[in-house]
Amino acid sequence: MPFSLDSLLGIHPQALEFRARRAELLAQNLANAETPHYKARDLDFATSLKQAKSSGGMTRTHERHVSGVESPMAEAMYRIPLHPSLDGNTVTEEFEKSAFSENAVRYQASLMFLTRKFSALKGAMNDQ
Repeated sequence: MPFSLDSLLGIHPQALEFRARRAELLAQNLANAETPHYKARDLDFATSLKQAKSSGGMTRTHERHVSGVESPMAEAMYRIPLHPSLDGNTVTEEFEKSAFSENAVRYQASLMFLTRKFSALKGAMNDQ
């Protein structure tokens, strides 16, 4: 019985890609916390999710390639600062650290989910 790997894994591969990109942006924000006029950037998960759901799919270059789902990434947007500094920097270190920690936990959760799915799939193949 054929199955779709995309339906088995759900949105988690795209979520991992999103979380990795967001971690990069948050790390850049933290690294530039003292840079004058640096504007903090971030990704919006809801926008990325909408784009991932509405995408048609990857372009197949050969008829024997497995069809997949494209994972478009939302563009990084500038964050509106809660308390902008006098030098124009919009990074709030406490917020960035908190967002980075939350993002890491969510990345780990998606990674754990995918690991368990692949383990279950491997176990199902070995039982045949």
